[in-house]
Amino acid sequence: MCRSRTRIAGAEADTPPFKQRRPARIPHPDVRAACIDIGSNTTRLLVAEPDAARPGHLTEVAAQRAFIRLTAQERRRGVPADKAQAIAEAVSEQARAARGHGAGALRVVATAALREAEGRDALLARLESAAGVRVEVLSGAEEARLAFAGATAGLPAGTGLVLVADVGGGSTELAAGVPGGAVQWWASLPIGSGALADAHLPGDPPTAGQLAAARAQARAALDAAGCPPATVAWAVGGSATSLRRLCGPELSTAALERALARVCAAPAAETAAGLGLHLERVRLLPAGLVLLGEVARTASCTLHVGGGGLREGVVLDLLGQVG
Repeated sequence: MCRSRTRIAGAEADTPPFKQRRPARIPHPDVRAACIDIGSNTTRLLVAEPDAARPGHLTEVAAQRAFIRLTAQERRRGVPADKAQAIAEAVSEQARAARGHGAGALRVVATAALREAEGRDALLARLESAAGVRVEVLSGAEEARLAFAGATAGLPAGTGLVLVADVGGGSTELAAGVPGGAVQWWASLPIGSGALADAHLPGDPPTAGQLAAARAQARAALDAAGCPPATVAWAVGGSATSLRRLCGPELSTAALERALARVCAAPAAETAAGLGLHLERVRLLPAGLVLLGEVARTASCTLHVGGGGLREGVVLDLLGQVG
C-alpha cells in the first residue's frame, strides 16, 4: 500500500479518513436522501433513492446546479457580499427542492470553497439559516472517502486497485482502494480547475505557454503526492462530467489532448455556444483537462468518466450503504 505521509506540494497529511464524526443515518433504507455540495465553482443538489434492482446503486430523483465561482483570492480575502448572497439563495432554493421531492434526510457539505475561507464562520451561519440544517465543511480526507464511495458504488469485486480523481474548483482529491472496501491511499492537493486557471490561464483562449505552466504545476503536485499505479481510474467532478460531450466516457491521453486543442481553439464564449455548455464551465475546462491528463499519466492507466462522486457518496452514507 502506497501512502503519502507528508505535506509535500501542499498535499494534506495522510491521516486515516475514517475517524471523523459521521451524520446520523436514515433508519429505513427505502427513503430518499439529499446532498447539497457547495464547491468553488458550483453549488449542486442531488436527491436520490436506492435502486431496488441494483444493490449499491442510486436512482436520481432530482438535481440542480448553480454556477457561483469563488476565486482563490476571494477565498483568501473573504467571500464578497454578492457571492455570499448568491450562494445562500442557491442553498435555500435547493433545500426547498430537496424537501419538496421527499428527501428524508439532507446533508449540506462544503469543500475547498470554504475549507480555509476568510470569515467562513459568519458565512456558514448564514448558509445554515438558509438550509435549515448544519453545513459541514469536509476535510480533504472525508471528501476523498465520500467521492471514492460514490464513484465505485456497484463496481464488482476483484476490479483491482481503483483510483478516483475528484477535480474540483479549489482542490483535487485523490483516493485509491478496492470497491466496497476502505480507502487505502488518499491525497488532497490545493489545485483544482479554478485555482489552476487563476494562476496560469488568463488568456481567452489560453496560449501554449500558459498551458505549459499549468501543466508543470499539476505535474509537480501529482508527482509529489506519490499516487500509486492503478488498475482503473475514474474521474469525477464538474470538469470530468462536462468532458463526456467532448471525449465520451473514456478519457484516454489522446482524447484529452484532442479535447484540449478544441477548447483552446477559440474564445470560451464561442466554444460554449458550440458545445452547449455553460460559459463558466468552458472557461475552466482547459485547466481541468490539464489536471486530468496528469492524473492519467501518474496512475498509468486510462481514465473513465465516473457516474457518481461526492454527492452520491454522501447520499449512500446517509442511507447506510458506505462502510
